[in-house]
Amino acid sequence: MPQWTVEKPLRVATGFTYLGPKFMRENGLKHVTFSTADGALEAAPAMGIADAILDLVSSGTTLRENNLKEIQGGVVLESQAVLVASRKSLIQRKGAIETTHEILERLEAHLRAVGQFTVTANMRGSSAEEVAERVLSQPSLSGLQGPTVSPVFCKHEGKVSADYYAIVLCVPKKALCKSVQQLRAVSLDKPYIIIVICM
Repeated sequence: MPQWTVEKPLRVATGFTYLGPKFMRENGLKHVTFSTADGALEAAPAMGIADAILDLVSSGTTLRENNLKEIQGGVVLESQAVLVASRKSLIQRKGAIETTHEILERLEAHLRAVGQFTVTANMRGSSAEEVAERVLSQPSLSGLQGPTVSPVFCKHEGKVSADYYAIVLCVPKKALCKSVQQLRAVSLDKPYIIIVICM
């Protein structure tokens, strides 16, 4: 690990000009300089204007996209976002309570979807019920409330028929591979499978 000196200090780009120096002092790190920056801090090391950045991280995707890594033991502060409302405003302002309810519903839906995958597969079958029976015979394929099974209409020799059915189910991340294997196992032929990640 490089030894930082007075002549060659560790250069950190951050918008947290109070928390950054405080964290470094508390952890016995010397010879650190801070440059103030807002937004797109991830580019600072690549541009040569910083050796490290101190910024908010959620999923870490932006860090990875910029070839950066979170330093073990480098968590300065853990935080959470909180929705706060004024009771007076909710009562007095027309539409405020409805808008707040909508925001809360969206937040709740997002939180419930974290770690869930939507799996869609087209599968041959004689009826929606027959396909549903095959799918539900597997323990990982029950979804949240059971699979959705819908006919897929195809045109053969000028006639419309439903030889295939679309199965849609929601599975937790830890059961994804097993669920795909079980879908393949109950299919009469190789199913067409699409996996959608809920974020």
